[in-house]
Amino acid sequence: MTPLLLRLVLASLLIVLSACAGSPTASQDPPRIPEQVSNADWEQDMQRFAALDAASPPPRHAVLFVGSSSIRLWETLATDFPGVPVINRGFGGSELRDSTFYADRIVIPYAPRQIVMYAGENDLQAGRTPQQVTADFRAFVERVRRDLPKARIAYISNKPSPSRAALLEAQRQANALIKTEAGRLHVDYIDVFTSMLDASGRPREELFVEDRLHMNRTGYELWQQKVAPYLSAH
Repeated sequence: MTPLLLRLVLASLLIVLSACAGSPTASQDPPRIPEQVSNADWEQDMQRFAALDAASPPPRHAVLFVGSSSIRLWETLATDFPGVPVINRGFGGSELRDSTFYADRIVIPYAPRQIVMYAGENDLQAGRTPQQVTADFRAFVERVRRDLPKARIAYISNKPSPSRAALLEAQRQANALIKTEAGRLHVDYIDVFTSMLDASGRPREELFVEDRLHMNRTGYELWQQKVAPYLSAH
């Protein structure tokens, strides 16, 4: 083979390899729904997080808050826990298995000393059973510990939302199952459910904004009080 022909062959090979590298199916197949993720649109959130990280790299060995909209909307994390470096990687509407699937992008790279997870409420609303949510919780813990065996994990219980009062019994079951599993897995279980009920056992309306699903400042102050004793300062 002449030198010119060799260069042409190598150039063609590089073009093919570049094309394959840019193909979405070459590096990773799209996630399976609902087995792996609840919604393929979470990819947009992952790209948004990557852009945030590139613009302002988050601290390493921080406390990472991850999960659904109750985490995403917790905009006062830094001031609620002064002296504790925090990262917020909540994405609204997500379910437990979504954080598990995307852990290699929104959990593992940060090497957090502690992870505080809130998810499960959307899962039950979507029809998953308390047993399935518990299995998803277990899978999340196992995924994290595969790469971060020393990181502490805390799980915030399902919260009772007025707009989802029909879920109360399922939430009680899921919370009880997850609490037991958390004890077995040496995960901190943070009960916010009990304190968010009134004397008659109904969700406390004064803790929520108008949609009766997401919390107002009073609700987050309650969470702050419940979560603070579990946070790792070092």
